[in-house]
Amino acid sequence: MYIHQLNKWPDFQWDKEKISQLLAEVRYRQGKLIGRIEAIGFNLKAEATLQTLTLDVLKSSEIEGEILNPDQVRSSIARRLGMDIAGLIPADRQVEGVVEMMLDATQHYAEPLTDERLFDWHAALFPTGRNGMIKIVVGAWRTNDKRDPMQVVSGPVGRETVHFQAPDAELLNGEMQKFLDWFNADIGLDPILKAAIAHLWFVTIHPFADGNGRIARAITDMQLARAELSSQRFYSMSAQIRNERKTYYDMLESTQKGSLDITEWLLWFVHCLDRAISATNETLQKVISKARIWENLKAYSLNNRQQKMLNALIDGFDGKLTSTKWAKITKTSQDTASRDIQDLIEKGILRKEAAGGRSTSYILNDMGS
Repeated sequence: MYIHQLNKWPDFQWDKEKISQLLAEVRYRQGKLIGRIEAIGFNLKAEATLQTLTLDVLKSSEIEGEILNPDQVRSSIARRLGMDIAGLIPADRQVEGVVEMMLDATQHYAEPLTDERLFDWHAALFPTGRNGMIKIVVGAWRTNDKRDPMQVVSGPVGRETVHFQAPDAELLNGEMQKFLDWFNADIGLDPILKAAIAHLWFVTIHPFADGNGRIARAITDMQLARAELSSQRFYSMSAQIRNERKTYYDMLESTQKGSLDITEWLLWFVHCLDRAISATNETLQKVISKARIWENLKAYSLNNRQQKMLNALIDGFDGKLTSTKWAKITKTSQDTASRDIQDLIEKGILRKEAAGGRSTSYILNDMGS
């Protein structure tokens, strides 16, 4: 029997004494982080939000095994937020759809969550009406078909392990109406606990044919934005869940097969949020360092290719930068790549690495970070 089949579903219970002290500590650290952010200035706050939202989109998709292009995600978010940053590139439909959903959730957090809004998010996630080669119902609750009952399984055909079975499709209208009424109501519940319960409740109903995990995490971010009364995001819950993916799935499975006492899920969620907030300190330092570098680079005239590649170097280039890689990434000729690099060397922005080898590689000079 699954949690949604219990007689009193969804009357969740928890041990308030076990939760209250931890919750108070996390809310204190959350407030301390926001206070620190407020002191760094408008431009750095915008950059921190851009970096956090980019990480959120990338990691939420990665949890489901989908790898998105980081430059496309960053560019799409920056354009939609009206930010003038270096090296913007076009993004494909899949990236635009995920970004559209995440920004609607976080930038318009105060607006009610409705079935139509959720349908729009789902349609944005699957712009072709397919998940890979499989045609799915898009922009509507899942229906009775060959995939009903909706099960989460693993293992070879014939020896599958069923981790979870969602409510039947004919129950979805009633189940989702209860969820949405609760989510939109002011019931006096701590907003962090509400985010934790909303995540569990939505992913347990599993109302869509696909994309339920990503939408659950968008709902979580929306509720956390409500908790802070701010559309600016400075920590990534999805990035932390990605780091703890096995524990995340284990906690969901044990809770969905357990009782309506969800204390252990709430404890894990709040601890995970605490670790996400702690991880932001490193992210914030990178944002400040990057902003200082670009402030110093403003004195130079740089083309779009140079801006894009310098951005990659500042963010942490994967491997060594050679003229061949430059040409491939910027989709230009080897001669153009060499001229771009030589120009940056003459301006004192790049220098050749001391280590030899078959290909000359280049690194960023100290630009006052």
